[in-house]
Amino acid sequence: MAGKREKPEDIVMKLRQVEALQGQSAKLADAVRQIGVTQQTYYRWRREFGGMNRDQLKRRKELKQENTRLRHAVSVLTLDKPILTEPAKGKLLSPSRRRQCIDHVRQELGVSERRACRAVGQYRSTQRKIPLGRQDEALLTADITELARKYGRYGYRQITGLLHQPGWCVNHKRVERIWRREGLKVPQKQKKRGRLWRADGSCVRLRAERPNHVWFYDFVQDRTADGRADRMLNIVDEFTREALVNVSSTLSTCYGTEFIATKLRNWIEAEGAKTAYIEPGSPWESGHVESFNARLRDELLDGEVFYSLREAQILIERGRQHYNTVHPHSSLGYCPPAPKSIVPMDQRPTMH
Repeated sequence: MAGKREKPEDIVMKLRQVEALQGQSAKLADAVRQIGVTQQTYYRWRREFGGMNRDQLKRRKELKQENTRLRHAVSVLTLDKPILTEPAKGKLLSPSRRRQCIDHVRQELGVSERRACRAVGQYRSTQRKIPLGRQDEALLTADITELARKYGRYGYRQITGLLHQPGWCVNHKRVERIWRREGLKVPQKQKKRGRLWRADGSCVRLRAERPNHVWFYDFVQDRTADGRADRMLNIVDEFTREALVNVSSTLSTCYGTEFIATKLRNWIEAEGAKTAYIEPGSPWESGHVESFNARLRDELLDGEVFYSLREAQILIERGRQHYNTVHPHSSLGYCPPAPKSIVPMDQRPTMH
């Protein structure tokens, strides 16, 4: 019997056997001797299991198992807390970030890879796998960085549209990942830069159904470095979003003194076109030209210092050509607005 560990059920049965022998007028010492234990063991058993039935033993066993589980959970959390608080703030969503976190924790705290992976939620196979990346990752990153440097007012979606023009088959999600990884962003404000050049309709309006069907035109004003006013007339084809030069078709205009002049109306009628005014205080009725004006100011006028009207004409014309042939337009599938550059939807490159 030495070294044998009795089960609780057997202990309760032996205690009842002793009680039965005592009921038959047997002495305690003789009854204890018959169950094969010492009196000290008997008293210890009676103190721990005396008066318990089978259901109470089952409940006691369940509580003991629950206590063991809770103690294990507390110990694990106590050991994992330094692992979870050691990394920098932020969510560890990607496997690469978790991989870096685990390497940092193992170096700082000296814990095993198994424990660190369990605490962070990383598979050990993923932790040990060396990410190879794509073969064109470096080249794509270089192109994205160069385009972001060249077109500082463009976001990653417009950069994706520019990448499609030379033949890159890449979707905006991959460009966004590289964009964030490289720390690229569109600044809230831009500082004006100077060039070292010498100084020599109605509420229910007509909707465009084809190119050169409906044009919007509006004026935008800026000033040169010496304070002279520079007033620009912007004309946009609603159907193609192209910035035009000549006016020779139906015009939907903003409400202003420039647009109700008698000479202008006579000239438009002489060209065989019609004028449809928008309601006063309703710029959304001419949203296409308002959008063009906003891009013109954000991407060109707010970033350039014009030292002469001639310089302004050259740079604005250059910006118009860029808008028509290079600038990605979201409503055109991030293709340029110029008709010769628009590719049908079924012929555009597939994004992966």
